[in-house]
Amino acid sequence: MNLIFLKVLKEISKVKKENISKLMVSFSDPFRLEIIELMMDGEVCVCDIMKLTKLSQSRISYHIKILKEAGLISDRQEGRWVYYSLNKESLFLIKEWITSLTDDSSKRKRCCE
Repeated sequence: MNLIFLKVLKEISKVKKENISKLMVSFSDPFRLEIIELMMDGEVCVCDIMKLTKLSQSRISYHIKILKEAGLISDRQEGRWVYYSLNKESLFLIKEWITSLTDDSSKRKRCCE
């Protein structure tokens, strides 16, 4: 392989690891997990999240901000309402990464071979 191609692959891998790191941080809070689970059935707005979680609007906004920055959720505005939904591309990235971990870890390698 040529050096330019290897350099591009290395950069892609670095970006992918940074994205996965942000995604994992977004999964590290129980309230964010609850918000994510609410989105499994489709779009939700903050008022829906407030009703179902009993969290304040400001606390929900904080968690939504983290989820958006990680790329785990996306939003769309309709009139004065904002609807949030899961970003499937990010979920597939996590799935790919976990699959590669499990596939690669099943390959036994002997030390010093």
